[in-house]
Amino acid sequence: MFEKETQEQKDERYMRMAIQEAEAAFEEGEIPIGAIVVCRDRIISRAHNQTETLNDVTAHAEMLAITAAANTMGGKYLPDCTLYVTVEPCVMCAGAIGWSQIGRIVYGVGEEKRGYKRYAPDALHPKTTVTSGVLQEECKALMISFFKNKR
Repeated sequence: MFEKETQEQKDERYMRMAIQEAEAAFEEGEIPIGAIVVCRDRIISRAHNQTETLNDVTAHAEMLAITAAANTMGGKYLPDCTLYVTVEPCVMCAGAIGWSQIGRIVYGVGEEKRGYKRYAPDALHPKTTVTSGVLQEECKALMISFFKNKR
């Protein structure tokens, strides 16, 4: 079914799944960030922000997705995996991404205030590749809507 998909099409398909996770976070009153980890074209974990629900500042979508992916794979390193996340990871998440040696990150919208590129551009593993701007407008719209409703 998906054999003839380009990488760009795959990225958009998986990002739509990350957006679904972000929408679940939105419905729960969490900052709407969602993450999916894919390994060899198979989703091995999915998560969304749960910092309020779990009363845990480390319960970011990426952290939860990485933990679940490592459990699924049976090891802490994920070099053959791609992390899809709706918003650019923060420094904490970038550190975890670096330690897990995830092979690729795909994110939707940049995070100028707290994104890793501003504060820790070298936090990722040297072999990790990054693709940004995938479904950027959809990811951005969720964040704008969430914070508009909060104010």
